[in-house]
Amino acid sequence: MILSGKKIAEEQGTGIKITPFNESQVNPNSYNLRLSDELAYYEDDVLDMKKKPTLKSIQIPEEGYLLEPGKLYLGRTVEYTETDKYVPMLEGRSSIGRLGLYIHVTAGFGDVGFSGYWTLEMHCLQPIRIYPNVEICQIYYHTINGEYDLYSSGKYANNQGIQESRLYQDFIK
Repeated sequence: MILSGKKIAEEQGTGIKITPFNESQVNPNSYNLRLSDELAYYEDDVLDMKKKPTLKSIQIPEEGYLLEPGKLYLGRTVEYTETDKYVPMLEGRSSIGRLGLYIHVTAGFGDVGFSGYWTLEMHCLQPIRIYPNVEICQIYYHTINGEYDLYSSGKYANNQGIQESRLYQDFIK
C-alpha cells in the first residue's frame, strides 16, 4: 500500500525523515522534492561500466541553466530523506514531464533503510531551462510486508552530493 500525504506528514520525524520538511510540499499521496543548485554531467565521450566515470560539476544560477537534448545530467534533491520502515519511490512531477524533462532514467526505486539525497538522472526531449529549488519530483512510500533487512551496501547511502554511477565497484570483487 502507498502512504497518504497525511500519513507521510504524520510519520515525519519517526518512520520517515525529510529534511527540510515543508507542509506545503505534501500531496494527497506523495511529497514534492526540490532540485538543488548542483548539476553534473559525464565528461567521458564513452562510458565504460568497469571504470569510474569523470564528472563535470555545474552550479545552477538563479537565472536558470539550459539543458541540452541527448545529454545525461545528474542533479540532486535539496531534501535529505531516510526511512527504516517504508520503501521510498521517486517519480517526476506531471508538470515537469509535460515539458519533456525526464527526472530518472531507471532509478526511481529506493530501498528500505536508504538515507541520503536523491541523485536525479535527468534528460530532456528539447532544450529546457531549469532552476534551483523548483519542485521537480515526488517521493512516495510503500509499506513492506514480511521480515526485511535494511539497505546496507553503502554504495549510495549517506551521501552528501551527486552520486555518479558506481557500477565499476562491482567489477573489483
